[in-house]
Amino acid sequence: MHTNNMRKKREKERERVIIAKVTAMQITEVKVFPAKENGRLKAYATIVFDNSFIIRDLKIIEGNKGHFVSMPSRRRKDGTFRDIVHPLNSETRQAIEDSVIKEYHNSVESV
Repeated sequence: MHTNNMRKKREKERERVIIAKVTAMQITEVKVFPAKENGRLKAYATIVFDNSFIIRDLKIIEGNKGHFVSMPSRRRKDGTFRDIVHPLNSETRQAIEDSVIKEYHNSVESV
């Protein structure tokens, strides 16, 4: 019985370490690609975490209160859209949005 409890405790500790490593991921690259059409969609973006994980097809949209980032999504059979990837907390969402929009503004200024 004691061995089982120790094993469970070690497994939980490993899970905490893995979670801590994942939450410490840094945005290491952001690329912005201007959209060809003239509408609310301003650009597409690609973002890289820790030089090892890439997310493509984020969208930079001009909203009523400024620009925002839309995560990659897929149309479902019922016509609705569902994000393929998305942040699980507001801090990560804000970090992604800030990085992508900053790079978008830098790319617009350089044109």
